[in-house]
Amino acid sequence: MVGRHKISHLFYNNCTKSSNICGIRSYKNLSSSSTPNTNLRIPLFETQASSGTKAKFNPHTKTQVTKLPNGLTVASEDHWGQFATLGVLVNSGSRNEAAFASGVNHFLEKLAFNSTEKFESKEQIFQMLEKHGGICDCQTTRDTMIHAVSLQKEGLEAATELLSQVVLHPKFSAEEVAMTQQIVAFELENLHMSPNKELQMMELIHAAAYKDNTVGLPKLCPPDNIMSLDRDLLFTYLKHQCTPDNMVLAGSGMDHSELVDLANKYFIEKPVWDRMSLSSKYQTDKSYAQYTGGVVALSEDLSNVSLGPTPMPELVHVSIGLESCSHLDDDFVAYCVLNTLMGGGGSFSAGGPGKGMYTRLYTNVLNRHYWIENATAINHAYSDTTLFTFYGNCHPSKLADLVMVLAAEMRAMANPADQTELKRAKRQLQSLLMMNLESRPIIFEDIGRQVLASGERKHPLHFYDNIEQIESADIERVASRLLKSKVSLAALGSLDRLPDVDKVQDMLSNGRSFGGRRLFGFS
Repeated sequence: MVGRHKISHLFYNNCTKSSNICGIRSYKNLSSSSTPNTNLRIPLFETQASSGTKAKFNPHTKTQVTKLPNGLTVASEDHWGQFATLGVLVNSGSRNEAAFASGVNHFLEKLAFNSTEKFESKEQIFQMLEKHGGICDCQTTRDTMIHAVSLQKEGLEAATELLSQVVLHPKFSAEEVAMTQQIVAFELENLHMSPNKELQMMELIHAAAYKDNTVGLPKLCPPDNIMSLDRDLLFTYLKHQCTPDNMVLAGSGMDHSELVDLANKYFIEKPVWDRMSLSSKYQTDKSYAQYTGGVVALSEDLSNVSLGPTPMPELVHVSIGLESCSHLDDDFVAYCVLNTLMGGGGSFSAGGPGKGMYTRLYTNVLNRHYWIENATAINHAYSDTTLFTFYGNCHPSKLADLVMVLAAEMRAMANPADQTELKRAKRQLQSLLMMNLESRPIIFEDIGRQVLASGERKHPLHFYDNIEQIESADIERVASRLLKSKVSLAALGSLDRLPDVDKVQDMLSNGRSFGGRRLFGFS
C-alpha cells in the first residue's frame, strides 16, 4: 500500500573523551591476558529519550466514524508522529464489471493521479506532494478501489483536496487514455513473459471457482478489451460506483474533527460525471458471489521463460480451491489460523528446523518431496465468500503426483491438530497482525476496509483475543466444513498429466488416490 517506507533515524554518539569511545569504555592495558570482566546485562552507558519521542500511547484508541449528510463516511484515528496517511476507499472492483467490458478497474488504477479539473497534469500533482514530503498510490482489487496519500500533517488540507480531485473530478484526456492503453498492454505482455505465474494462477483459480460472476470476473484487462475501453465508458462506470454512500474517507494520524471539516469542504460538490451526458443503459451491480467450482486449465509452453542467459527450470502450476466463509462470518478467524497452520512457501526457503519452517506445507510437503518447487496455502477473503486455496508448482512430469500430494494434505486438515503446532500458528498470526499494524499506512487501510465492510472498526486486540480462543476442535470443525465444498482446479503449463477434477474431488471426499487405492495415513 501507499507509503510503506520505513523512516529510520540513526543516532551516533560523538565522544570527546579518550576514555569513552562511542559509548564503550576503553581500557589502558587491554590484552589477551587482561580482558576485563564486563557484565553484558548492565548497560554500558545511559541514554535519554529525546523530547520528540515522548508520546502517550493508548492501546485502546477508538476509531471515530462520522457519516456526512450526503452519505460519505469519514473514519480516522489519531497517532503520534509528523506524518499522516489518508485516502478514499470505494466499495467497487472488478467484481462489479459484469455489465461493462472487463478491465475498467485495471484502467482506472493506471489513470489515477493524472490531470483533474484543478491540477493540469500529473507533474503538478507531484510538485504539490513534494512540498509536503508526500507520496501517492492507487490500487484496485476484486472488491475495492483505493486512492491514498501519505505526507506531513501540515499538508492535510492539500491532500484532502487532491483526493477529492482525483476521485471525483478526473479529466481522463485522450492522451492519458492512449498512454494507459500502452501501459496495460505492456503489463500483460510482461506478465506473460515472466517466470512468476502466481498472479495468473490467482486469476485462473478465481475464474474456476466463480464462473462468469463477481470475484470470478477478470481483474486484469483482457487483451481484446484494451482498445475498446474509452473515456465515456470509464466515466459511466464511476457514475454508478463512486457514489458517496459507497465510499469511505479514511485517515491515520490526524484529528477526526479536522478531517470531517475538510470532507465537508471538498467532498460535497457534485462529481464531474454528473455534468456529462452518459449512457443510462448500465445498472449498478450488487450481485452476491455464486461459488460454482470447476476447472480452468490453460495449456502453455513454459519451457523457455528465462529472462536472461541462465535457463529457468520448466514448471507446471496448479491451484486447488474450496469455498470458505466470508470475512464477516464468526468462523473467519478460525480459517485464518488454519491458513497460518498450513503456511508453506517456496522450496528455496524450506531450509530446515534452524530456519523455523514448521508449517505443515513445509514439514509434510516441501521437506519430503524434493521435486516440489512451491506449496503455499492462500486465503482470498471477501464480504460474501472466501476462496481457500493450495498453490504449487513442479516439473510437468510430476504434475499428477503434485495434485495428489496437495489434495492429501488438504484432506488431512480435518485431522486433530497438534497442540504445539496450533499454539505456534496462533502466535505467528497474532505477531503478524500486531507487527503489520505498527505501520501507519496499514492502519489506514485497516480502518478503511473495516468501516467500508461493516460501518465500524474493531480494535486489533479484539482479533488478538479471538485468535487466542481458537482450539483444536475449531480447526477440525472449519476444515470439515471446508471439505464439503465442491472443488475448484486451475492449472497452467504442460498439462498432459493433469488429473480429472472428479478424481481430485474423490480424493478430498474419500481419501482415495488417483490409482484407486487409499493413501496411507488418511482416513
